Amino acid sequence: MTFGDLKTEKGVKELNSFLEDKSYISGYAVSQADIDALAQLAKAPGANLPHALRWYNHIKSFSADELKKFGVSGASPLKTAGTTTAKDDDDDVDLFASDEEEDETAAKVREERLKAYADKKSKKPELIAKSSIVLDVKPWDDETDMKELEKATRTIEMEGLVWGASKLVPVGYGINKLQIMCVVEDAKVSVDELVEKIQEFEDFVQSVDIAAFNKI
Repeated sequence: MTFGDLKTEKGVKELNSFLEDKSYISGYAVSQADIDALAQLAKAPGANLPHALRWYNHIKSFSADELKKFGVSGASPLKTAGTTTAKDDDDDVDLFASDEEEDETAAKVREERLKAYADKKSKKPELIAKSSIVLDVKPWDDETDMKELEKATRTIEMEGLVWGASKLVPVGYGINKLQIMCVVEDAKVSVDELVEKIQEFEDFVQSVDIAAFNKI
């Protein structure tokens, strides 16, 4: 046999390499050598050692009666070499994977994933509520300089306010109104305040109406 102390990680790795092309420690059937080797293991080989784990699960599946058929008497996969009893062995060496440990590990992994998801979600940029507004800005009469009226309107600057396209719309008697669009961030811009600011240009503006208001 080309492996060392099976109570060490190095020994178990060597066992895994040894069993790469073998089903048993010695020969072509289960023998005392398999039972003795199994008894030396402190725990089941990890999933990263597939050959040793395969052998481990296979050998410990035999009952004492089944072992007798192979000429292995007075021994069981649940007994260690020497005089240690199966009960003592269960106390000292965990030959079976602990469901409790697996449950705790799974719960820990789930907790970590949920925390990672919550952190990721909290870092997502908050959606900014915006509105698209069309304003009708009416002049005093047909002599009002509409270019100056529009220029004055666009001088209004507010955080969260972006001016858009505009056009002149006839209202009768040679009078045109300025129809101008803007986009505002709802949390930063008060539409009433914006209307008041436009109406402060008293030399040009008679009144302001909201022609359209849509949430974006």
